[in-house]
Amino acid sequence: AEDYLIYGCRSAYADYMGFILTLNEAVKGKKLTCEYQVSPTVEKLLELLATLERWINETPPVDQPSRFGNKAYRTWYAKLDQEAESLVSAVLSADTCAAAPEIAVYLKESVGNSTRIDYGTGHEAAFAAFLCCLCKVGALRVEDQLAIVFKVFVRYLSVMRKLQTTYRMEPAGSQGVWGLDDFQFLPFIWGSSQFVGHPTLEPRHFIEDRVVNEHHQDYIFLECIKFINEMKTGPFAEHSNQLWNITAVASWSKVNQGLIRMYKAECLEKFPVIQHFKFGSLLSVQPTKP
Repeated sequence: AEDYLIYGCRSAYADYMGFILTLNEAVKGKKLTCEYQVSPTVEKLLELLATLERWINETPPVDQPSRFGNKAYRTWYAKLDQEAESLVSAVLSADTCAAAPEIAVYLKESVGNSTRIDYGTGHEAAFAAFLCCLCKVGALRVEDQLAIVFKVFVRYLSVMRKLQTTYRMEPAGSQGVWGLDDFQFLPFIWGSSQFVGHPTLEPRHFIEDRVVNEHHQDYIFLECIKFINEMKTGPFAEHSNQLWNITAVASWSKVNQGLIRMYKAECLEKFPVIQHFKFGSLLSVQPTKP
């Protein structure tokens, strides 16, 4: 079943990785603060994410004996479960809104698991698949590439961090200190691509507080490091060993290539992460021809 899901789903796997790599190329060498167009669809996606954030504010954590996995998350999630289709319909045009029910499934999968109250790279992948589907139906276009990462994905990250901290969500399938990060992976891929060709900032610099504080508004990678530093205590090499190892890599292009290989191996080729992935008509499972 595992081989069939990954290597047999010719269309879904190729579409998904193609989407990730296209965006990786689009953001190469560019700062978050560079100029790019923001289309009406991107604006609508930002409104959708603002709605999710507003619901967090309207659903405070409840008092409970357990420190982690606050049950108020389930109340928040139930709201999304109920409203997801109409949220997605509001993003789509009249001629594409028939795809809303299918695309809404990816949105609901992208915010964590309401039974376990956890969040991980599989949920993050569902959000990337959600964006990929919006491209496939023509709602997002080639000229939206920078805005997809720099506006929409960055805002999604912000809302997910708020979910994680408000409801004390557990990392899903975390490898602890041996994982790249408790919750995310894609911002490190796209974030390392932003650094390719940078005249002064090398991989060895990203753990320096001065570099993080001065440049986090320009680079997704540093924004992630800043969040980790706020959440974790102790030496960086101990709580984030895999990220710390990146400081020894010679160039950002090597870091970027290595993270893409790691993403394929760790996140997409391992059944626990991908088993909840929904495959429909937009990202279809078709057995490869022998």
